[in-house]
Amino acid sequence: MSKRYRMTNSPTIKKKQGIAHSIVIEWAVAFLTSLSALALAIILCTSFVGVIMRYFFQTPILGSDEIIQLVSIALVMLAMPGTAQRDGHVRVDVFDEHIGVWGRFIGDLFSRAVGVYLMYLLTWRSWLKLREALEYNDLSNMLRVPFWPFYGLMALGSALFAVVLVLQIVDLIRGGPGADD
Repeated sequence: MSKRYRMTNSPTIKKKQGIAHSIVIEWAVAFLTSLSALALAIILCTSFVGVIMRYFFQTPILGSDEIIQLVSIALVMLAMPGTAQRDGHVRVDVFDEHIGVWGRFIGDLFSRAVGVYLMYLLTWRSWLKLREALEYNDLSNMLRVPFWPFYGLMALGSALFAVVLVLQIVDLIRGGPGADD
């Protein structure tokens, strides 16, 4: 069995080092991950109470779908930087044996560079939408919740995700091919 398939909570695995795991980034990622966990709790509570209210009391929660949809944005976007920092995203390593250390190194650099570019675009567009939502006072249909905070969370999550990816690129280059094995 290769080294890539070890359990992550194994005591034999050393803690990741590098600027992608610096104190400032760790704190920022932990803060956003905590907010993401809070968003998950809100979604779970809203769903649970909504089901109870609908099926036992025949009174559904007004706007529960809207709440769940908007809070889902926070859940996903705020969890992404932490997942990237822990290398928790899905990774298919079917070709790793065939492309060798250098092929994997180049693939890791390329995939992170593409990710940085896409997160830059998402951050930029989210920021523009935030400004537009503020200017036109965009609100949700049923509950009249303003959209701008959710665009802000989207911009914040994607920006920190891009920062984590850039720092991982720097760490990869500093470590060279095969350093993460």
